[in-house]
Amino acid sequence: MPNQRQYSPADRLLLQADAALRTLLPFSGQPQRPTPAVLKNEAELSDSQARHVAGLMRINHTGEVCAQALYQGQALTARLPRVREAMERAAAEEIDHLAWCEQRIHQLGSHTSVLNPLFYGLSFGIGASAGLISDRISLGFVAATEDQVCKHLDEHLEQIPQDDEKTRAILEQMRTDEAQHSTAALDAGGLRFPAPVKFGMSLMAKVMTKTTYRI
Repeated sequence: MPNQRQYSPADRLLLQADAALRTLLPFSGQPQRPTPAVLKNEAELSDSQARHVAGLMRINHTGEVCAQALYQGQALTARLPRVREAMERAAAEEIDHLAWCEQRIHQLGSHTSVLNPLFYGLSFGIGASAGLISDRISLGFVAATEDQVCKHLDEHLEQIPQDDEKTRAILEQMRTDEAQHSTAALDAGGLRFPAPVKFGMSLMAKVMTKTTYRI
């Protein structure tokens, strides 16, 4: 059986820098799966509808930026190799969502949030701190975060016009993937966070959604 390569701390920092650039630079993330929107028809949206959908997709894109940073921060400080590998694998899967959202935003004639670097840095710090505390806390944070994302996606699906098949297809697939990530984190030993902690996380999420909807 081949030995897995052992990375030095310097190697890992360089890998994190590369991951940050691939997350934040436009169209630099390469999805493993084609967008679910590829075979869907483009809807005729009014200008106000297109702006609103683009704002919602900008929120979702920034959410994926935060997820990337969270996973990368946790992978950097995770104690157990299996947990580190799980975080890196989850980050790779989230690249799909990142690319799909970015593609759809540009199709709608809009742009990603200028605040993405700020939210990346904050999320990376939170992820690294969680990993330093314990792997169980780290996995629990993943589960709680993905639960929050699922709630946002459900709310957005209620607001997306029914004939906007492209956007709905993307969000529905993301909803399925995020629910699986949450379940996998708990099955791997993640701590189920109490309601007050989840409430605090929801307040932080509201700050992100309110700001990135427009900018």
